[in-house]
Amino acid sequence: MKVLGIDPGYAIVGYGVIEYSFGKYRAVDFGAITTDADMPFPQRLQYIYNELVSVIIQNDPDEMSIEKLYFQNNQKTAIPVAEARGVILLAAQMNNIPISEYTPLQVKQAVTGFGQAKKPQVMEMTRRLLKLDSVPKPDDTADALAIAICHVQSSGTRLKELLNNRNKINLNSIGGKKT
Repeated sequence: MKVLGIDPGYAIVGYGVIEYSFGKYRAVDFGAITTDADMPFPQRLQYIYNELVSVIIQNDPDEMSIEKLYFQNNQKTAIPVAEARGVILLAAQMNNIPISEYTPLQVKQAVTGFGQAKKPQVMEMTRRLLKLDSVPKPDDTADALAIAICHVQSSGTRLKELLNNRNKINLNSIGGKKT
């Protein structure tokens, strides 16, 4: 199962594609889509959309997970980030990728086991789970990978539903009973 994690923004969109199989994680692709501050905002949105579609085509993820908007300190960026998030959701929707959303608290809890973990703790655990030599930069990239891990870890996700349905199908094909 491949999951595309997204840390939304309009200056930097972090993305990370992970594969989860037999209890193990593997980083497939990760990076950041960056836009120039001098670029007109509608062009920035178009660039984010086009680049994300390229990431989707190259990696063919089964699911996308994205951080829910959360603004505690800098509310003046809320609307532009929400608009960028909209084109990100559109890119996934146009490519028929199921979307799940997670709060920062949910990501921290899923990745570290502690909802009040500090950012460096989340980044280090992400590095360890993916067996990377160093924490990916910029931070938005590491955050995107953590969001993808959160999706896999979260109970009730489409991934777990898919795996449960696959097991039911396998039982039916060999004469077993549905559960």
